[in-house]
Amino acid sequence: MPTQVTTEEVEQVVFNGLAELGAERDQISRDASFEELDVDSLDLVELAQIVEDKFGVELGADDVKDLRTVGDAIDLIVAKGG
Repeated sequence: MPTQVTTEEVEQVVFNGLAELGAERDQISRDASFEELDVDSLDLVELAQIVEDKFGVELGADDVKDLRTVGDAIDLIVAKGG
């Protein structure tokens, strides 16, 4: 039985994933936009795969197309994983 995903866990995985994709670690925050971090749609697909592997939460193209900030992504993942 899956356990509820916590915001802290998701935040850590998303921050680490973004750093792996080339975002500057010191620029990653909940308020940072993906544009500021130079994260493109392909990077978001890779991040969605990391999230799915870790939490079993699937993010489709419709889910990620409206995400603007790291916090938006974290909140969506927590909502879908809860």
